[in-house]
Amino acid sequence: MIPMLRRFLSILPIAVFALLTACGNHDTKPVAPKSVDDRFTITVGAQSVRMQVAIPPNETQQGLMYRKSMAPDEGMVFLFEHPQQMGFWMRNTEIPLDIGYFDGDGKLKEIYPMYPHDERPVQSLGVRQFALEMNQGWFRDHGVKVGDTLDLKALAEAVRARGQKPESFGLK
Repeated sequence: MIPMLRRFLSILPIAVFALLTACGNHDTKPVAPKSVDDRFTITVGAQSVRMQVAIPPNETQQGLMYRKSMAPDEGMVFLFEHPQQMGFWMRNTEIPLDIGYFDGDGKLKEIYPMYPHDERPVQSLGVRQFALEMNQGWFRDHGVKVGDTLDLKALAEAVRARGQKPESFGLK
């Protein structure tokens, strides 16, 4: 019995190492700290918003799909590497939203309503760098209008906290 126990104990560290290696994170990107609930406080005009910052393709593609509700001052901001004409739709999106399109300087250029399950794209008129989805009526109800700005410094910090380079999205 003792020889079998010794043999078992001699291979135990190797087995534990192999198991831990097999279950480890093999991403080459470091895991970055996030805010407690993955939302970051960023201002738009004079209003504070708790924003989720959608960066990787899986987040930008899913957006706010399947959500049944969103808190009054919460939203999701979408970042793009280069200014471009944008179009968003509401496939599998349960809640009515407004979308604001911002240029690379963080200036709000356009606001449009979007309706649940409407798969027609809501296009920006010009090239834009960022898009912010909020509950429908939020921009109007909070006095946020075309010409107001998105706090790009706070957005850059959120991008850093997500483990990304702000420069990749035109941020400093």
